[in-house]
Amino acid sequence: MNIAHRPTSFDPEARPRAARSPGASTTSEVSSFHILLLPGFSQLCLAWMIEPLKLANSLSGRELFRWQLASLDGCQVVCASGMALAVAGNIFAEEAAVTACRHTAVLVCAGEGVEQHGTCELRNFLRRIHRAAVPIYALGTATWLLADARLLDGARCTIHWGKMAALYETFYGLAIDDALFVRDGSIVTCAGAFAGFDLAMDLVGQHGDVELVRTICQHLAADRWRDGASAQSLLPGLRFGSGGKKLSRILQLMERNIEDPLSLEDIAREVSLSRRQIERLFERHLSTTPRQHYLTLKLRRARQLIEMTDMSVTDIAIACGFDSASYFSKSFKEHFGILPSVLRAR
Repeated sequence: MNIAHRPTSFDPEARPRAARSPGASTTSEVSSFHILLLPGFSQLCLAWMIEPLKLANSLSGRELFRWQLASLDGCQVVCASGMALAVAGNIFAEEAAVTACRHTAVLVCAGEGVEQHGTCELRNFLRRIHRAAVPIYALGTATWLLADARLLDGARCTIHWGKMAALYETFYGLAIDDALFVRDGSIVTCAGAFAGFDLAMDLVGQHGDVELVRTICQHLAADRWRDGASAQSLLPGLRFGSGGKKLSRILQLMERNIEDPLSLEDIAREVSLSRRQIERLFERHLSTTPRQHYLTLKLRRARQLIEMTDMSVTDIAIACGFDSASYFSKSFKEHFGILPSVLRAR
């Protein structure tokens, strides 16, 4: 995949910058992206973000989007699947161009091992361009780096669901949504993977051509694109149909109340259903009970925290809504076949 085809600056005309919301544009403007790739990024995620923008340029017959790839040191970057991608330069050397040009944004694409990249140099860079009103897009696990740079204090955000629990427990006070992508001021966070396609479609749609969005979907054999507020953790079959939508609301309530679990009666009141109606929905769509599903959610969250944080097993048990560490260990072993302490030691 050769997408690093623009080694030159996006906009040679330097103009005074005014604060602007990400992606806000008219049909006459060109949206430009400096894309920072970090080792371990998902090439699939990057492709789902960029290929629709390339198609938008091609199918519209005009340049709506520009982009160039950069790295932390100007050298090629190895993605999670082991392939190396060439870049146009060093992102720090491009800071002056980024802050001087209009309609320019920085997109950070990260994946595995994102915690290793939270250096002082990167934190300061992100803070400076944020102060300069440059929109910042965080793709995949890159939300972690914005939190590390203290750019998400008081802002809504999202991250790939596999990293959500660790983000919540590591950085306190974040307003984390289980969403495909979230816009808050000049910052856009995206869960990555196929959600990159949904964000790209949203960007194309901001140019005011709904038919172009439909045509891009047709070219990519995608029957629809999803709203950014859609929950990323829901099973695809639950996104549509009245029964599925009701159940999806219940699942969201459970996901958002792990540490202090809701009773089935509380959930029933929230969704205006009876206890029996909820039990039938779980039996029909998930072949399980609400209690068992809630326990599974808690145990999955606990496993993420064991594998991705340094929290003690006792603290993880508390964070995942278990009354005692012994009951947590017993439930964990029954579900995963291994004690949490043994998994942590590995």
